[in-house]
Amino acid sequence: MLSFDPHDVESPSFVCDLGLLEQNLETLARVQERTGAKILLALKGFALWSAAPLIMRYLKGITASSVDEARLGREEFGGEVHAYAPAYSEAHIEELVTLADHIVFNSVAQWSRFRGKLNARPTRVEAGIRVNPEHSEVHVEMYDPCARRSRLGTTAKSLLEADLSGVDGLHFHALCQSNSDALERTLSVFETKCAGILGQMKWVNFGGGHHITRPDYDIPRLEGLIKRFQDRHQVQVYLEPGEAVALNTGYLVAEVLDIIDNDGRIALLDTSANAHMPDVIEMPYRPEIIGAFPAETHPHRYRLGGLTCLAGDIIGDYSFPEPLKVGDRLVFTDMAHYSMVKTTTFNGVRLPSITLVDAKTKKLNVVRRFGYEDYKSRLS
Repeated sequence: MLSFDPHDVESPSFVCDLGLLEQNLETLARVQERTGAKILLALKGFALWSAAPLIMRYLKGITASSVDEARLGREEFGGEVHAYAPAYSEAHIEELVTLADHIVFNSVAQWSRFRGKLNARPTRVEAGIRVNPEHSEVHVEMYDPCARRSRLGTTAKSLLEADLSGVDGLHFHALCQSNSDALERTLSVFETKCAGILGQMKWVNFGGGHHITRPDYDIPRLEGLIKRFQDRHQVQVYLEPGEAVALNTGYLVAEVLDIIDNDGRIALLDTSANAHMPDVIEMPYRPEIIGAFPAETHPHRYRLGGLTCLAGDIIGDYSFPEPLKVGDRLVFTDMAHYSMVKTTTFNGVRLPSITLVDAKTKKLNVVRRFGYEDYKSRLS
């Protein structure tokens, strides 16, 4: 049941329900308490910094994939700041060492190149190496960090041949929207391949892709894996979910602007698949809409299209119990993660506003509106 009236919200607008967000955070906090693991928010999936005070009541910090994410983490979230990118430039590292507590390198060569800059800080920045365990659990190659010829991480064989003195930890990230059975299989491979170097490490980061807050996620299995791994190797375990933090906590409210007919009815909305929810096209997938059904379910069938001039700006085919009309509001579900962080201003289409719903009072708070200057400032 929605905690707000869609007609009370600006359209289009991303709406984050802080009560639902807190439920996810409580689940993650219980995993931390029972295992001693530290859970970080991966900003690449969810970077709603207006909710940082709530998030940091439960989590230990953030993980960043760029200098700007690390800066946002340091300035707005606090806690530990971890960073990983497939490659760093000299300029990246010069700034990152002022922001991050841990920097994970994609290769031993990058670690060797920049290790002096980490050690030169008054408070030493800890260093890690990302391992590619060469074990695939993700069936869509675009999202599989261990796909053939992946650029992400160093093979265990290469690490075993390297001098890792001064490296504090190892990082692996091989999952995407996965349950803990996938982690169990991956961890077994990782542990076997890295057996010769785990004794040198202070910490191991299990990466992201853990769907911990999904209703069918096997949390006891996860907790057992973490505790046994920490006991065997005497290391601190980190996890860095992004999606699990914001799963099922947000919505995108949109309005029907027009309805046309071209071999079937097409409803044009004030939002966009490619500009506002690009995973709909990239995955691809058909997002859920409250009160809508698969196209063959009801007689009132519509193709929902976006506002841009891209021919493929199509959200999907749906049916409704009653006919749609201009001015109707549609509410897309599960739109908090990998949505706001991936929006674009293609065509100069304005980004959806960002609205928070207070868990107790149900008050709507518009924390950001976007306008012409946001579009203009990206260009020159």
